[in-house]
Amino acid sequence: QERLAESGGGLVQAGGSLRLSCVASGSRFSAYFMGWYRQAPGKQREMVAWIDNRGRKTEYSGSVRGRFSISRDNPKNTMYLQMNDLKPEDTAVYYCNMWPALRDYWGQGTQVTVSS
Repeated sequence: QERLAESGGGLVQAGGSLRLSCVASGSRFSAYFMGWYRQAPGKQREMVAWIDNRGRKTEYSGSVRGRFSISRDNPKNTMYLQMNDLKPEDTAVYYCNMWPALRDYWGQGTQVTVSS
């Protein structure tokens, strides 16, 4: 069974950048479509972006399209989220999971805080 671990979050000023990483510990990472999700305080968790298993197709939520970029490195069992031009409304805990998400694969997430 895959285990997923997110990292790379932090505190950044508006307009800044961060790159999140998601490392999978299992052996079938390259078989899965994967996604990044986020949950802001008082809000439901939402999809941010997803990528197909080969890294050839990506989709983004409207609020991040043009600013965020999802990618993956299958030999390294790792997925990335490059976040540019960050805004205070991007403040949230960011999670990775399969796409669509599977209940048993949620990790601890990584906190991203954007100051104005």
